[in-house]
Amino acid sequence: MSLRIGFAALLIGALAISPAVADDLPKSTVKMMQEKKLDLKLLDGLDKELAMPQAWIDGAKKEKVLRVGGTWDPPQFDAFARPFRERYPYISLRYSRGSRFDRVTKPLLAYKSGRNIIDVITGIGAEYTEFKDAGALENLSVVPNVKNVPEGMSQKDGWWVGQRLRYWCMSYNTQKIAKADMPKTWDDLVTGTAMRNGNIGMGNRPNLWLLPMWEAKGEPWIKNIAEKLFAVDKPQLRNEGMNALIELVIAGEFAVSLPSAEYRTKQLEEKGAPISWHCPEPVPLTISEIIVLKGGNTNASLMFVNWFLSKEGQISQYVADLAPPVHKDLQIREFLSYPDEILGRPYAYLDPDLLERDLDKMLKLWEPLWYAGKGLQLKVVTTSLSSVDKGGRSIAFNVDGAPQTAKVSDDATRINIKGETAEPASLAAGMACEITYAGNNQDAIRIECK
Repeated sequence: MSLRIGFAALLIGALAISPAVADDLPKSTVKMMQEKKLDLKLLDGLDKELAMPQAWIDGAKKEKVLRVGGTWDPPQFDAFARPFRERYPYISLRYSRGSRFDRVTKPLLAYKSGRNIIDVITGIGAEYTEFKDAGALENLSVVPNVKNVPEGMSQKDGWWVGQRLRYWCMSYNTQKIAKADMPKTWDDLVTGTAMRNGNIGMGNRPNLWLLPMWEAKGEPWIKNIAEKLFAVDKPQLRNEGMNALIELVIAGEFAVSLPSAEYRTKQLEEKGAPISWHCPEPVPLTISEIIVLKGGNTNASLMFVNWFLSKEGQISQYVADLAPPVHKDLQIREFLSYPDEILGRPYAYLDPDLLERDLDKMLKLWEPLWYAGKGLQLKVVTTSLSSVDKGGRSIAFNVDGAPQTAKVSDDATRINIKGETAEPASLAAGMACEITYAGNNQDAIRIECK
C-alpha cells in the first residue's frame, strides 16, 4: 500500500480537554518542554492518554523489570525515558543497543529455542513477518494509544505500531555545494552534473531512500535511476555507517551523503558544522516499528508502549534525538528538523508490511550494481560447505574444483537454513547451500542451506 497523504490531512487538532498543568507533570517533562520552548498546551489531554488497565499496573509491579532493545544512543534513551521512570518507578528499565543482528535476529532465534531475552524491540523492518510467523508477538491493538497513530502507520491487525517517522534523503556540505545545485527531484539526481564524479558518498542502504519509491514510481523507474546513478554519477561507494557518512561530509571527504537522516544531520548542524539536509521529491518516508515479544514482562511492556505513544512519550523522544513523532497531533512544524524540506511536498511512504516482498526484488536489482561499482561480480553457486571458521564468520567451499572462501557478517549476509533465519554460528561443514557472493575471499550476500 502506498500512503501519500498530505500532512494537512494527517493533522488533527489537539482536543481542548484536560489541559496539562506543570504541577501534574514529571519534573523531567517540565524541564524538556522549557528547554525546547514548547507550549504546555501541546500536552493537553495527556492524563486521558495515560489511562490504562489497572491489571497492567498490578502485573508490572510484580514483574519489576522491562528490557528494551533499540537504536537510540544510550544517553539519548536515558534522556527519553526519564518521564517514564518518574511516572512508574516500580519498573526497572533496562536498555540495550546493538547491531541489527543483536537487536532483532538474536531475540527471534532465542524465542524459537524457548527463551525470551528481550521484551520490547524497535526497528524490526523486514523481519516482522518472521516474528509473526513464529507466534512471537503480543497483539498491540489492546494498547489505548494506538489510536494516536494514523492509519497505515501501524499494522492493521495489531502486530506492530509505528514509533517515529524517518525521512532519508541527503546531507550536504554547505561550503562545498550550494543549495541551488541540489537536485529538485530524484530524476535530477542523475540528469544534472553537480552530483557526478565522486561528489556523492553513498552507503549500501537503498532500502532507506530508494525502496519507499518502489510503490509510487514502479520497478522500471527504480531500475533506471539505479543504473544511471552508478554509471553516470559514479558515487564513492562507502562501507561506513550512515551517521559516519555525515561526519565525512562535514570533513569535506565528499560534498553529499546519500542517504542521511534529517534528525542526525540537524544534531550536527546545531553544533556549528557546515552541514544541511536536502530532500528531492518525492520525499521518502519510512517508519520505525515497535513490537512486544510474548513470554516476557508483558504488563510492563504494554505500559511502556502506551506511554511511548502518548504526547509525553513522543515529545520526549523528539527532545532526546530529534526524531519526528508518529502521534497524529504532533506531525507539525515544531517537531521537524527541516520542515520546509518536508511539509507540503509529495512523498512516498514505505509500508512495512510490503518491506520483505519489495526489498528482495530491489536488492536483486541493486546488489549487482553495487559490487560491479567496486570492480566485483556477484556469483550464485550451489555447493557444500567444506569448512566453517571463526564462529561462522568465514566459509570455504569448492566451485568447479577450485577452493573458494567468503566472508560472513551479521548485517551484510542473509542466512537461511531449512527455511528459517539463522545466525553465522549455525553454519556447519557439509551443509548443501546456495551461496551468493562477490568473488573469492569477498562478502557473502546470501547463504541458503538445506
